[in-house]
Amino acid sequence: MIYKEIEDTFSEEVERHATESGSYIDSVLAICDKHNIEPKVAAKIITKPIKEKIEAEGRDYNLLPKVSTLPV
Repeated sequence: MIYKEIEDTFSEEVERHATESGSYIDSVLAICDKHNIEPKVAAKIITKPIKEKIEAEGRDYNLLPKVSTLPV
């Protein structure tokens, strides 16, 4: 119960910060600094849509390998 509230609050704060800064990766790190949370702990409470946005952002910045796609 409490875990879900923390997850929702943290995710909402990340979304709000990301709209201002334009980067989900930077937003998560900034909020972790603000609340003195380790990024490994934050990774457990971030919602799946935010994780997907962070992954896409990482691929755009060449931090993660590109995923092969078939030409359409």
